[in-house]
Amino acid sequence: MKKSYRGTWSLLLLSLAFCSIAAAEDFYSGKTIRLVVATTPGGGFDAYSRMLARHMGKHIPGNPTFVVENMPGAAFMIGTNYLYKQAKPDGLTLGNWIGTLVLHQVIGKKGIEFDARKFEYVGAPVKNHDTCVMTRASGIDSAKKWLSSPTPVKMGATPPGSTPYDNAAVLKEALGLPMQVVSGYKGTAEIRLAVDAGEVSGICGLAWASTKVTWRKHLESGEIKVILQNTAVAHPELPDVPTAISLAKTDASRKLIELALHDVGAITYLYTFPPGTPKDRVQLFRQGFQATLKDPEFTAEAKKGNFELDPVPGGELEKIVNGFFKADATTINRLRDLLK
Repeated sequence: MKKSYRGTWSLLLLSLAFCSIAAAEDFYSGKTIRLVVATTPGGGFDAYSRMLARHMGKHIPGNPTFVVENMPGAAFMIGTNYLYKQAKPDGLTLGNWIGTLVLHQVIGKKGIEFDARKFEYVGAPVKNHDTCVMTRASGIDSAKKWLSSPTPVKMGATPPGSTPYDNAAVLKEALGLPMQVVSGYKGTAEIRLAVDAGEVSGICGLAWASTKVTWRKHLESGEIKVILQNTAVAHPELPDVPTAISLAKTDASRKLIELALHDVGAITYLYTFPPGTPKDRVQLFRQGFQATLKDPEFTAEAKKGNFELDPVPGGELEKIVNGFFKADATTINRLRDLLK
């Protein structure tokens, strides 16, 4: 009797799962998915999203069409607030925003009108591998030289709340790096021009994937050099460059780096549905997202465009996000003072 009962129950669960997939296929057939990117066209977020939009439809039951819509403003906040407060939770509006906003919610930054714990997380295509890059003209070719510099080194940054500013501020505090953060630049392209002009000596918080594409000639000629990696593990292409956490002297500094750099880096390029989106549709998109990142046509396009792929599943994103709200008060207070 018990075996018969278990068999009947398993059959019932399989039947329900099949019905759910069939219902989703019927729902998504002929539909259009809005992929709202909370920043301007032309950058990394937009590029990943447009690449996903070209391939993901075939991995969702019903093969819906994807349309990318940019909604920039206030350092990703306008688009993210829209996704939380206004977008319908029907599984037809997917959002792409930046994980630094989770940390900024925790430290109480103004303008955030969402609770990151309530989004439905689908996945991220890559973990951000942030670095610090320095010019040859600066005379600093290693982290050791930087630490012993008798004068502060000028580092270009975008406004407070952005990755270059946050990385620089955290590293200055955690490692005691002699640094003057110059934060009047609108974007990393402007910082690169400032580096070429000798206005600043480098930049922190620039992803290695972006650096080796946009600064390829400078790297090859030795005009610039990566001297620090702001991630938990060294990139395979940068085995001799130290990680920031390996230079931390105290447990408090390590906690600061882990939360503000490592965890933020893992969730930088996240994709979510609005709160309240039906769980079965979220699950289908989680599966479809991962399948897309393994699609040979997608991976070939990513390789051709020099896009790195290091996926973070939706469930892992959710776990990391929730972890920010459980961080110890001392670390959060230090970050509040540094970044708010």
